[in-house]
Amino acid sequence: MAYHFIGIKGTGMAALACILYDQHKEVTGSDISKYIFTQDTLEERGILITTFDESNIKDNDTVIIGLAFDESNVEVKAALNNPTVKTYRYNEYLGVLLQSFDSICVAGTHGKSTTTGLLGTVLSKDDSTAYLIGDGHGAMPEGAKYFVLESCEFKRHFLAYSPDYAIVTNIELDHVDYYKDMDDYVLAFQQFVNQVKKKVVVFGDDPYLPKLNYTIPHVTYGLNDGNDYQAIHVEQGPFGMEFDILHKHEIISHVSLREVGDPFLQDALGTFALAHELGMDCALIVEGLQAYKGIARRFVIEEVKDSVLVDDYAHHPTAIQYMIDSVRKKYPDKKVVALYKPDRYSRLQEFLERFAQSMNTADQVCLCDFPKNAVREDETITVTIQDMIDLCPGSILLDIDEASAQILSKMAPAAYVFMSSKDIYLLKDMLKNILEA
Repeated sequence: MAYHFIGIKGTGMAALACILYDQHKEVTGSDISKYIFTQDTLEERGILITTFDESNIKDNDTVIIGLAFDESNVEVKAALNNPTVKTYRYNEYLGVLLQSFDSICVAGTHGKSTTTGLLGTVLSKDDSTAYLIGDGHGAMPEGAKYFVLESCEFKRHFLAYSPDYAIVTNIELDHVDYYKDMDDYVLAFQQFVNQVKKKVVVFGDDPYLPKLNYTIPHVTYGLNDGNDYQAIHVEQGPFGMEFDILHKHEIISHVSLREVGDPFLQDALGTFALAHELGMDCALIVEGLQAYKGIARRFVIEEVKDSVLVDDYAHHPTAIQYMIDSVRKKYPDKKVVALYKPDRYSRLQEFLERFAQSMNTADQVCLCDFPKNAVREDETITVTIQDMIDLCPGSILLDIDEASAQILSKMAPAAYVFMSSKDIYLLKDMLKNILEA
């Protein structure tokens, strides 16, 4: 009996497929033929990836269906119509799987992937830890005690999980094609924390999280006074960051990291707080934070001659603003060229002016158009990439091609920041080849 993944190149699906493979299960999967960075981890394990075909659905298989697929997909239809096949949606299967571990869910609008990666690294210093990160990476060591899981709020998918512990990094309106308004969005997070069994760790500087109703113990972290875990004496620069952690009116640790940026500071502090609440020694937690190697498409830095190429998943105006700010802290003497490719029409229309404000904090703005398969969610969505260009003086429109990479190369030396949940990293690779040559 095999576990077959429909849409295996999805970030969460690829990570889950790796986990089941590590559990010594037979794993196969199907997806589009186009290269997606998540397939690298699958190919490293020798997991077979085919294109969609109903013949891939075999009797008595367990089929895990990606959340982007419905019965218009031939494999989904074949699986649902085969009485010997057991089917799960991606988040449904995860909800079952995490019951076998001391489970920790990481939720929030921003910082989920990084915090999950940090926790996986830190907790591994204490005990065997499994993790699933929304960058396509997942692992299940033998005898794992902890299971750390990135938990996405899109369409309330994270309500399939009832973890022992959770971190909530922040709440800021997103996924406006699904959530009716901010109240509906906050309600989803309230419903999520209601399902946590033992303890919740939340970002106390957030305007919404402290106001949620907690029926189990919860602790806060942040930079403001009054948090249970507070970062003080913070310094950031090209060297990275340093800060002390204040807990119960006492400095319990000094942290020195090579990363920069307020988002990473918050994610590291939240990771420290949860690990400390689980009983880990402070020095061991810091050792784990310093051992963190980063994750795919989250502030990934490549220095090429006298330029810097940064690849990041940022696709919300707040994330873009923080990313540009972080690059300036790391490389204060470099010109910042910010590149963004939008993913959802509804998101760009809802936050159009804020996207422009964030991008305009760079020295040069470059934009790519929506993916060809992007669809307008309804008749009220009329935004185009030209609307964004009009709000970014001096901006230029590029494509994912060699001609655009040549244009970018003329801007060197610079710190290029490639931001999108889509395939903008392909343009980064083209520019890298030109600069190296």
